[in-house]
Order: sequence, then structure tokens, then C-alpha cells
Amino acid sequence: MIAPSILSADFARLADEAAAVAGSDWLHVDVMDAHFVPNLTLGLPVVQSLLKATDIPLDCHLMIDNPGRWAPPYAEAGAHNVTFHAEATDDPIAVARDIRAAGAKAGLSVKPGTPIEPYLEILKEFDTLLVMSVEPGFGGQSFMAEVLSKARAVRKLVDSGELTLLVEIDGGINTDTVEAAAEAGVDCFVAGSAVYGASDPAEAVRALRAQAASASPHLTLAQ
Repeated sequence: MIAPSILSADFARLADEAAAVAGSDWLHVDVMDAHFVPNLTLGLPVVQSLLKATDIPLDCHLMIDNPGRWAPPYAEAGAHNVTFHAEATDDPIAVARDIRAAGAKAGLSVKPGTPIEPYLEILKEFDTLLVMSVEPGFGGQSFMAEVLSKARAVRKLVDSGELTLLVEIDGGINTDTVEAAAEAGVDCFVAGSAVYGASDPAEAVRALRAQAASASPHLTLAQ
């Protein structure tokens, strides 16, 4: 699965930019509050507008404080997947259950420096694990390969049947890094500048998807 990140898109033309990646699996929307991360992007009103402008399922990544208060409304609005950060709450299970009750899939994200081991026991409450391969807050950063150990650890639990969830990765994904992430067991690849910096964003999505599938021990392209 490829999820183009609109953080790299032209914010003045978001409907057109969503149309430019037709055929994508998800459309990744980075919500930042200038508190949890030192940047401010967009919020619920823009997501509500995007939902009217595209049929691509929205993958909302909330890099915000107090997700218990702010995450469920994104699900209620119609987002397909709503991910919040483990570091932003003392009760991730409650937040996940509220997101699911509001009609969306629930995702947990961890920063590069956050170990995954303390969260393995609660991942059964989630539909998605988003492994950050850059520090959250800004696009265009370089891929941090050391985080792939987290993807491998969770992939083993998924393959053994202990967990049922998607492993997603976000940060520095491009033609040079997507294969390593696929080999580590990632299912869904967030790509920003690699897609929106291309002359043909939709073709860039197709190429990344094919490259990931060819490198992955568990993914295949749908026929």
C-alpha cells in the first residue's frame, strides 16, 4: 500500500493534488499542533473538505497533544484510519477504542527513539502501527534505517497470528529506501516528496508499489 503525504503537496490546491495521486491506497494527512511537534499544519476543517474532494481513504496522522480529546472527531468526520502517538497519551487503549467506536481504524505511532517493546502487548487494540523513520514534525528528512527493527519485531507477531494489523512506515520513503522497508515487513509506505516531487505523481505511486512488492517477502501486487 502506498499513502502519498499531502504534507508535500501544494496546500493551495489540495483537491487537485489528491486527484493527482488517483489509484493510491490511502492519502496520508499530517495533523500537527505546534505543541507535540514544533510545526503547525492543518486540522479537522481541512480534513472535512478533503473528504468531500476525494474517494481515496484518508489516513490521518495526528502529531498532537491530547489525542483523547481530538482524535475521535476525525473518525466521526469519515477518516478511514486515525493514528495518534504513543508518547502523547497515558491511556492509548482508551483512545484507540474511542476512535474505533467513532467508525475509523485506530493506529498507534512511535517516534524513532521510542522502543516498541512496551507497546507490543496493547497492539491487539490497534489496526495499524505507524513506525516513524524520521523525527515527526517536518517533511523532507532522511530515512533512519535503525527503526526497521521495530517493523521486523511486529511483523513476526503478525506472521505468527498473534496480531492482526498493518505495519506502516513514514519518513524518507523513496526509491532508495522502500525496498529495505518492504524487506523488514512493512505493509504501507507513506511517501511525500518522492510522490509529489515527481513529474507524474500517480506513476510514482505505481512505481513505488511495484518496487515494494518485488522486494517484500510477504507482499504481492493484486492481479
